[in-house]
This record gives sequence, C-alpha cells and structure tokens, in this order.
Amino acid sequence: MDTRLRNNVTVTGRADGPVLMLAHGFGCDQNMWRLVVPALAESYRVVLFDYVGSGRADPSAWDEQRYSSLEGYAQDVLEICEELDLRDVTFVGHSVSAMVGVLASGKAPQRISRLVMVAPSPRYIDDDGYRGGFSTEDIDELLESLESNYLGWSAAMAPVIMGNTDRPELGEELTTSFCATDPDMARVFARTTFLSDSRTDLRTVTAPTLVLECEQDVIAPREVGAYVHAVIPGSRLVTLEATGHCPQLSAPEATAHAIIEFTAATR
Repeated sequence: MDTRLRNNVTVTGRADGPVLMLAHGFGCDQNMWRLVVPALAESYRVVLFDYVGSGRADPSAWDEQRYSSLEGYAQDVLEICEELDLRDVTFVGHSVSAMVGVLASGKAPQRISRLVMVAPSPRYIDDDGYRGGFSTEDIDELLESLESNYLGWSAAMAPVIMGNTDRPELGEELTTSFCATDPDMARVFARTTFLSDSRTDLRTVTAPTLVLECEQDVIAPREVGAYVHAVIPGSRLVTLEATGHCPQLSAPEATAHAIIEFTAATR
C-alpha cells in the first residue's frame, strides 16, 4: 500500500525549506493544524498526515493489534518519513502524538532530529509522586462512557477538552472531528492514549525538544509540562497564554511563533 494514500499525506510550503512534520492527537486529523500552517509554510516544508483510523486515512489499513500500542502510530510516522525520504525533521506532536514522536525519534534519530511537544502528557493517570490529572477511576469512567455511547461522549467531552467556553465554535469543531472518527477505531485509540505510560521513554530523549503548554489545560495540567521539561535534558518549556488542550486552534499565532523560534534557534 502507498503510505501517502494510507495516511492521506499532504505536503505544502517551501520545497527546499527545513521539514516540519505535524502530527494530530486522538479524535483529530490534520485539519486541526490549518490555522498554523500558513505561517509555517512561508519558510518550511510542512508535512501533514492522518493516522490510520482518523481523518481521511485509508480505513482498510486499520489493524487493531498494531494500533493498540503507540508503537504502531510511531511506525506510521517512520514509514511516511521513509516514503518521502525525510531527514532532519522537526516533529510537532499534539497531545498523545508528542509521545509518538519520542518513540519515532528514538528509532530513527537521523530522520527525526527535533521534537516539539504541544500539550504533551506521558501518563494521564496520577501515580506516586506524579500528577497526570486523572485518577484510575476517572479514566475507567471516561473509557466506559466512550465505549458505550461514543457520539454522546464526544458531544459532552469535546467542549471540556477544548476549553474556551467564550468561543463555543472551537468546542463544536472538536465535537465534529470526534464524531467523524469511526467509533470502533476511536475506542482502540482512546485506550492506547489514556492508558499509556511513556515516562520511561521520555528519559531516552536526546533530541532538542520544545515543550509547549497552555496556562489552563484539563487534559495536560501545568504539572505535566513541568515534569516533561524536567525529565528531558536541555528541553525548553514555553507556557502559551492560551486555555484548553488545542492551542493550534485557540492560539494559532502564538503556537506558530513558538515553533518557528525554536527551530530557528536549534538549527
């Protein structure tokens, strides 16, 4: 199967520019980046894609066993890099994709040489000495609700995840994105996301890394950003004047500026 068709790969921007690869999170697709792409495309070659099970990726490529682990999503990323022969890529991963980038970079550092983590979380469940923001009971309830009534869960949770109650159109967009995802595939991706624990993987990161967090984020609270920053040697932590879990939609100019500033400083 052609990887570009499988993952609905889109390439835009300067053909000779440094490569930025933008990776969406759970329940989303590449369209979630549309407000930051114009600013990035002025100087960069921008590669966007949809994970299998999301957006306009080929649903016939779905494999529940493969996508029951973040390793499966990391393999998608590396196969796209190989197909397009991408090297020295700055991987911009939103939410769970930040950890996918960690795995992909560890396997192929010659292809993915920098990481931008947008609202990352290596573990969503609280643990001794670690605050992920959710109890085990919280996550169990979230997954049970999602699995019993995915559309209802999407309508209720998307506005909470997005935040910005004064801008309801943002929550509506995320709801639409969630609802467009195949429920059976979404259930697998949700379990893979919310039950993951990538804290050990974080300690292996050697690539220059930018951690982007929001001032208020119910999915990835500030304690998580501080943890990621502390664990990755030499990483940079930038707190955006933004609310919610999707700053690429709620604060696109600030998000694009932080990405551009980081990549310029580390080249």
